Amino acid sequence: MSGVLTLTPTASPFPWAAAAIATYTGKASLNFDTDAKGVTLEIDGSKITAEDEIVQTLAKAGGLADDSAKTAAYFALAKTLPTVTAFPEITAALDSLDDHLAFRTFLVGHDITAADWIVWGALKGSVKIVGLLKNNKHPHLLRWFSHIESLESTQAAIAGLAEAKSAKARNNKTAASFALGLQNAKEGEVVTRFPPEPSGYLHIGHAKAAMLNQYFAKMYKGKMIIRFDDTNPTKERTEFEETILEDLALLDIHGDKITHTSDYFDQLYEYALQMIKTGKAYADNTPQEQMRKERFDGIASQHRDDSVEDNLKHFAEMTSGSEEGTKWCIRAKISVDNPNKALRDPVIYRTNLLPHHRTGDKWKVYPTYDFACPIVDSIEGVTHALRTNEYRDRNPQYNWMIEALGLRPVHIWDFSRLNFIYTLLSKRKLHWFVDTGLVRGWDDPRFPTVRGIRRRGLTVEALRQFMLAQGPSQAIVSLEWDSLWTLNKKVIDPIAPRFWALSKANLVPVTVKGGPEKPEVKNVPKHKKNPEVGEKQTVYSSQIFVEQEDAVSFEDQEEVTLMDWGNAIVRSKTTNESGVITAIEMELHLEGDFRKTKKKITWLAQPAGEHALVETTLLDHDYLITKKKLEETDDVKDFVTPVTEFREDALADANVRTLAKGNIIQFERKGYYIFDGTVDGRMEFIHIPDGRAASIASKAAPATPAEGAKKESAAAAQAEEGQQRGQLTSKETPADTKMYKLAKVYGEDEVPTPVETKMYKVKNVYDV
Repeated sequence: MSGVLTLTPTASPFPWAAAAIATYTGKASLNFDTDAKGVTLEIDGSKITAEDEIVQTLAKAGGLADDSAKTAAYFALAKTLPTVTAFPEITAALDSLDDHLAFRTFLVGHDITAADWIVWGALKGSVKIVGLLKNNKHPHLLRWFSHIESLESTQAAIAGLAEAKSAKARNNKTAASFALGLQNAKEGEVVTRFPPEPSGYLHIGHAKAAMLNQYFAKMYKGKMIIRFDDTNPTKERTEFEETILEDLALLDIHGDKITHTSDYFDQLYEYALQMIKTGKAYADNTPQEQMRKERFDGIASQHRDDSVEDNLKHFAEMTSGSEEGTKWCIRAKISVDNPNKALRDPVIYRTNLLPHHRTGDKWKVYPTYDFACPIVDSIEGVTHALRTNEYRDRNPQYNWMIEALGLRPVHIWDFSRLNFIYTLLSKRKLHWFVDTGLVRGWDDPRFPTVRGIRRRGLTVEALRQFMLAQGPSQAIVSLEWDSLWTLNKKVIDPIAPRFWALSKANLVPVTVKGGPEKPEVKNVPKHKKNPEVGEKQTVYSSQIFVEQEDAVSFEDQEEVTLMDWGNAIVRSKTTNESGVITAIEMELHLEGDFRKTKKKITWLAQPAGEHALVETTLLDHDYLITKKKLEETDDVKDFVTPVTEFREDALADANVRTLAKGNIIQFERKGYYIFDGTVDGRMEFIHIPDGRAASIASKAAPATPAEGAKKESAAAAQAEEGQQRGQLTSKETPADTKMYKLAKVYGEDEVPTPVETKMYKVKNVYDV
C-alpha cells in the first residue's frame, strides 16, 4: 500500500505531523503543490483531508505499535495547542508533557506511535512553542522533540519543504540568494565545480566551498566536477590529490567527475596564441617589482604596444624554456589605469622549468589561475562558478577572458569566505606549526584542517548545517566557534552512548555498607533517553571509587546519589596531613529520593577479577594562537599559545573496550569525547567542545608567579596609600557584588581639580 500526500509549502501552520509520518513509514510520497488547498492523502482509492485521520491511517499502514486508550487525549491536545494563545496555558501544557516524558522515551508505550507524531507536529508548527522549548525549561520534552526531529525521515521531510519553497522562489524569478537558489538555473542542467590546488590539505574554509557546490548540484539534480587546479609545478604533488579526495570523502562529498586543469594545457596554449594574434595579449619582461609598481601607479609597460610578431617570438622563447624565455611573461591587454587594479593587464602565462607532476617535462610555460579558470569552466560545461567574494574584484577579469575568446559565458555566485577567531587558515602559517613540531601533523585536532576538525569530533551533518545556514552572507567576519559546536552537540547528543571515567589524581576508595558482598553485574541502557543505542554492563560492589573533587564536596552525613544505583549517606571521611581525602565510608539508602539530593555522583567499582577498569587519557586542547585575528603585519611566532594540549590520566568503565576509533561518546559529567585510538596500552579520548563558553574559551595560562607577585605588591602599596588618604580600599568596599572589575577611567592616580573652575567643591563621600 503506497499513497500520495499532497501539501502546499505555504500552509500555515504547516501539517508537520502528516509530512513526517509519511516519510517515516514510507507509505506515502510527498507532493508539494503550491495550488493545493490544505493537506490531502490519496491511498487505496480513498481521499483523506483531515490531518489527524491522515496520521492515524499512515500509522496503521506503517505497522506502528497499537495505540492505547491515552492516544485520543494526545490527539485532542494536538488539536487544541495551535489555538491556545495565553502564555500560562501553553506553559501548563508543556509542563505536563515534560513531566510525562521524564522517565519515558515516547508518549505511549516503548515505541513511536501516532500520538508522538501528532503532538510533535503541533509543537513544530508553533513558532511560540518552539521558542519556549529553546529556553531549556522543559528538558525531557525538548529531548523527545529533538530526537524525533533528528530522525533521518524527519530531516527528509524538512529538506523536502525547503526545496519546495526554493523551487517556488525560482519559478517566480526571485532567486537571488542562497536560500532561494542560483540565478538562471535549470533543473537537470546545473554544473558546479570545486577547484582545489593540490598543494596541501583541505581546511574548514575549503569545506564551505565544497559543500555549497555539492548542495546546489544536488538541489538542481545536476553535476559537480572536482577539478584539480594544477597550474603551478612548484607547489603541487600527486600525493596531495589523494589526500584532498580523502578529505572530501570525510565530508561525504563525491564529485560526478574528476578532472585536472593540466588536461587542457594544449587548448589553453592555443587560446594564449589566439589572444596574442588578436592583439589582446602581449609579452613583457619588466622585472616583477617594477611591474607591480607600474600596475599600482597605472603606468603602461614599455612592451604594451609591441608587434604581434615580437610577442609571438618571445612566447616561443618562453615555450622552449631558454634563458631568454625565462625573463618574459604574457600579459592580457585589458587596461592600464582601470580603478579595478585586477584589470590592469594581469599576467596570464609564465615560465617554470620544474617538471610537472602529471605532464613531466612537456611544458616550460604554464597558465595562471586567472586565465585558466574561466576557460576551463566554459569548456567543461560549468554553468555556475561559486567563488568567495575575495575574488569579487577579479570577476570582471573572469568575464573579460571569456568574452575575449568568444567562449560560452558562466554565471558567478559569490559567497563570503569563512573565518574563525583564534584560527589560522593560511597554508604557510599552518606549515610553520607542522615544521616546528608544535603540532603532530596536518590531522592534529588543534588544526582547522578537515582531518583535524573531524578528528576532534565535528560531524559532517553539523558542518553541513552550519555552512548552509551561512547562506549568501557577504560579510567578511571572524565567526565564533560556539555556534558550530552547539550544532554538533545537537547532532551527537541523541545518539552518543554514555560511559563513566574518573580522574586518577588522588582517587578515593569508598566502602559502601549495604552493597553486594561479591561484585554484581547488571545491564543498563547506554543512553537513558534513547534505548536504540543499546545496553552496557555496570558492576556493583561494596568497594568503589569516586573522584577527589567529589569527595571534597561531601559534607558529613550528607545524602548523595550514586548514579544508576541509588542514594547513599556519607558516614565518615579519612584525610591525610595535606587535607587530601584518602577513604570514605557510605551507607546505602536506596529508599531515598534522588530528586532531593544536590549531588549526583559518577563512580566505578574497584577492579575485581574480570571486571578490570580501563586506563585512559583524556585530552583537551586550546587555540594555537592568543590573538583573535592576526593582521598581515603580525608575526605568528609572537602569538603562539604556550600550552595547547592538556592530558589527564583517568580510569574508565570496561564498556569502553568495545569502542572503535572515531566513535563519539559522552563521559557523564565530563563531556563529549571521541575515541582517538590506543597509545602505549592507554585508550585516548579527545574532548569535543559543546558550544558552551567554558568549553570554547581560550585556556591560555594566567600570569606567571613572578608577575603575580608584582601585581600583589603593587596592590598592597596602593591600598596602604589609600588608607593614608583616609579612603576605603577595594577589599573594604561595603558591598557584596558579582560585577566584574573595571579599570578607573582616570587611572589610579589622584585627579587634581582644575584651578580655573566655577564648579563648587564636593567633599569625598569616603573621607572620614
